[in-house]
Amino acid sequence: MEVLSLFFDGLLTAIQPYHLLLITFGGVLGTIVGMLPGLGPATGVAVLLPITFSMSPTAALITMAGVYYGAMFGGSRSSILINTPGDGAALAATFDGYPMAMNGKAESALAISAIASFIGGLISVVFLIALATPVAKFALKFGPAEYFLLMVAALSMTASMSKGNMVKGFIATLFGLMISTVGIDAQSGIPRFTFGILELQTGIDFLVVIIGLYALGEVFKAFKAINEGKKIPQKKFGRIWISKEEWQKTWLPILRSTPLGFVVGALPGAGGTMASLMAYNNEKQFSNNPDDFGKGEIVGLAAPEAANNAASVGAFIPMLTLGIPGSGTTAVMMGALLMLGIQPGPLLFTQHPDVAWGLIASMVIGNFVLAIVNIPMAGLLVRVLSVDAKILYPIVLGLAFVGTYAISSSVVDFFILIIFGVLGYFMDKIKIPTAPMILAVIVGGTMEQSFRQATRISNGSLGIFVESPLALALIAITVISVVYPAIKASLAKRKAKTV
Repeated sequence: MEVLSLFFDGLLTAIQPYHLLLITFGGVLGTIVGMLPGLGPATGVAVLLPITFSMSPTAALITMAGVYYGAMFGGSRSSILINTPGDGAALAATFDGYPMAMNGKAESALAISAIASFIGGLISVVFLIALATPVAKFALKFGPAEYFLLMVAALSMTASMSKGNMVKGFIATLFGLMISTVGIDAQSGIPRFTFGILELQTGIDFLVVIIGLYALGEVFKAFKAINEGKKIPQKKFGRIWISKEEWQKTWLPILRSTPLGFVVGALPGAGGTMASLMAYNNEKQFSNNPDDFGKGEIVGLAAPEAANNAASVGAFIPMLTLGIPGSGTTAVMMGALLMLGIQPGPLLFTQHPDVAWGLIASMVIGNFVLAIVNIPMAGLLVRVLSVDAKILYPIVLGLAFVGTYAISSSVVDFFILIIFGVLGYFMDKIKIPTAPMILAVIVGGTMEQSFRQATRISNGSLGIFVESPLALALIAITVISVVYPAIKASLAKRKAKTV
């Protein structure tokens, strides 16, 4: 009852006209930022920082949070319409969202994306209210060894979902891990694989890899069809909503993926990309028709969308309860709070309940606002598909280069972008999946540091990776993720022979 009382006090704070305006402003800005390749929520929040210094802590946090989960809504828009994820968390939306758009189901894709994001975000706020302390305590059980094994499990799950060829999935994973080693080694300070290029000392940004593989890769793949006039724009559009059959097919995957995304998001450094890819893999494993995934399966869009929005809410748990940023975006937000004189951590809920509960209540309102804004906006966005390919794809290229330059203001990134665009084209030709490689690029650096920290703690002994029950559970998940698809395929072949 005390928690409910505090929540309603926070709701009274959040529904003040000024705060409602900030929730709407942050959400709409986040949606726009999420749609632009290369920006993402961290950039949107960072741009807002100078404005928030003149605000109260509650108003500042509400606005920045609106940008964060607004970007989770918006990131999938460009994934669905032009096969270009706004950020890493929207990567999984390209797998089935873009094929749905190409199959004439862009309206359903945009609608289920907004609906799944809304449900995932709303349920995860309820989890945040009820489970913040237990989940934070669970997150503290993850030491360097457990973090390393968590990332191994995520990579193995992503690689094992590769269509038809798991070996190719693991090859892509290894290649991604190789890319993640470029730059100055965090522990020794020695440059690795920089080839004397100063700009490579900071490493290769995963957003450049994503934009290259998807935006440029898509343009290169479509070039022949564009040149021959085979890319026919869609001229007729239906209502932005889903059918009863589509809802019956997706509601359970949405409910399954939300808690997964929430828990993964609460682990510092895990993030929405890992959550959405794990949710996608889970639903593919649960499906009776896994071969439909990647061809426009609506469940393959709904599940990761629910998971990445839940992960964005989960990322607030370590920041609010422990004073540890759960993601890059919450790290920026935490910095802003410190500059405003608020110390996130265990005492936040007792010393500044108006800030903590005002933020939580604003998330409930923000999800409703974003659902109301995003579905009508989708009616305008879907018109992108009516643009002639000879006009649309040069615009995509322009956005790709502008987004890449916005990341680090480095011209060298243009060359890296083109290299990955060509690589994406050839990977598509020889059917090597890109998702395992991208996840490996994202988590590779953290994974390496976790491994080295764990071995230093144990004085070089690998026994640290099997000491805790949590570590053993993660090893079991890794093994199951590799073995289960092979067993399932074998059983399907036997069944086919008997029939």
